[in-house]
Amino acid sequence: MNEIGERIDRAARLMGRSARDVTLIAVSKMHDAEDVRPLLQAGHRHFGENRVQEAEGKWPPLLAEYPETVLHMIGQLQSNKAEQAVAMFDVIHSVDRPSLVKALGKAIVKLDRTPQFFVQVDIGEEPQKGGCAVDKLPDLLQKCADHGLDVVGLMCIPPADTEAAPYFALLRKLAEQQGLPLLSMGMSADFETAVMVGASHVRVGTALFGARDRPG
Repeated sequence: MNEIGERIDRAARLMGRSARDVTLIAVSKMHDAEDVRPLLQAGHRHFGENRVQEAEGKWPPLLAEYPETVLHMIGQLQSNKAEQAVAMFDVIHSVDRPSLVKALGKAIVKLDRTPQFFVQVDIGEEPQKGGCAVDKLPDLLQKCADHGLDVVGLMCIPPADTEAAPYFALLRKLAEQQGLPLLSMGMSADFETAVMVGASHVRVGTALFGARDRPG
């Protein structure tokens, strides 16, 4: 954890930024509660999960101990899991289509709970990863507003095995055009680049926890 924090700090300082402006999301998917507990004990409070069901099975006891923890949903979200996601997560990073927006809007009203949302953009034109097409972004943001979603920024996952910086720069440009202040971008292999381009949130799993011993 300390090493990752130092790397974020160095990358931020290179661009005249402060590491305090970057939220490190510890991606705890496929790691059990006992893997997570040492980070909580060390004071870390932002964690990311890919699946609603896994989070529901892991986090309630931990949240009872550490109620100030902020849970981030970073995986693709099925519309039929929208209500569970709104109930469980404080931030949802993967809003990417009108049907999901509608389901989330209904859940917000029903539960009277409003997480923060990022719209995921298919920045590399890879539909298998999820994400809104760049040219559909203004329309989707309008739908989010119409359904009461508090959209604070954009999220992306660049194509694998390519230079990430141009994709991060495009996401930053899109966010600026839409007046959105936050950028969720950068993972274990490229979070320093993301910080230098302007990430407000980086999603780091393997570099913190090591390789997962189960597929998924």
